[in-house]
Amino acid sequence: MQSNQLSVRNIHLPILGIGTWAWGDNLFWGYGSNYGEKEVQEAFNAAVEAGATFFDTAEVYGLGESEKLIGKFLKQTSQPIQIATKYFPLPWRFNQDAVGEALTASLDRLDLEQVALYQVHMPFDFFMGQETLMKALATEVKKGRILTVGVSNYSAKQMQQAYDYLANYNVPLAVNQVRYSLLTRSIERNGILDKARELGVTILAYSPLDQGLLTGKYTPEKREVTGARKIDPKFSAAGLKKIEPIINQLKKLGEKYDKTPAQVALNWLIAQGDVIPIPGAKNARQAQENAGGMGWQLSSEDVKQLSLLSNK
Repeated sequence: MQSNQLSVRNIHLPILGIGTWAWGDNLFWGYGSNYGEKEVQEAFNAAVEAGATFFDTAEVYGLGESEKLIGKFLKQTSQPIQIATKYFPLPWRFNQDAVGEALTASLDRLDLEQVALYQVHMPFDFFMGQETLMKALATEVKKGRILTVGVSNYSAKQMQQAYDYLANYNVPLAVNQVRYSLLTRSIERNGILDKARELGVTILAYSPLDQGLLTGKYTPEKREVTGARKIDPKFSAAGLKKIEPIINQLKKLGEKYDKTPAQVALNWLIAQGDVIPIPGAKNARQAQENAGGMGWQLSSEDVKQLSLLSNK
């Protein structure tokens, strides 16, 4: 049985977390229509109970509503919880003080004095510049308001640059949060994964189930999707037909290990080493299913076969 904890620089995180973009976001996810605060609180509680005690949010998720909800839920549990949030480099944020101000606002919404991880949401450096940005983040580490620094959507070159700037202040780069799944493996080819391993940077894998494609819920005959997925070619009949071999293999392995296709897909990511998937969950059932991706291991042969199949 695998360990359910991973050392990420100076913090310890569960090997699977929960992404909370959908918590409070009504623009993309439809928060407030078919799910709301009750459902996401149940998702929070179910995740914590199952050991997925790491939650990833951002100031732009629901325009701060995701952070507010998490802050509210944190008051109702005695379990130790690790929170990651993100700074968005908006055009008017062009000096070092903007980072501290944004962090203060996030901490206020979360009702916390410190977060485990603070990440730069996008590598927009034409307003402030990476050197100034990393200096500001290092300053917040020294102040004790954040424990570790991360980036998101950074290329291999941008990651190296951030790493080097932070090193000037003896602050390590902890994570790069990027899209990664069985169906989205570009980081294996564009140098991001290799650079992360070289630098000792953990990958936080967002959209690890490819917006539900890897759950096995959707087939060429059954395509009841909502929101932006309606126009996504991956959810078309042709797109779903293309991934049928992978879905069939996930189902087959699910039967072998008594797991769901989603849990197999998440375990494949964990098996890549120093990768933490952060699937979303809008209700308790989804949170419980996500957490079932940890606590067991695919065999090395099954990991290899899935890798070969999804690389075709």
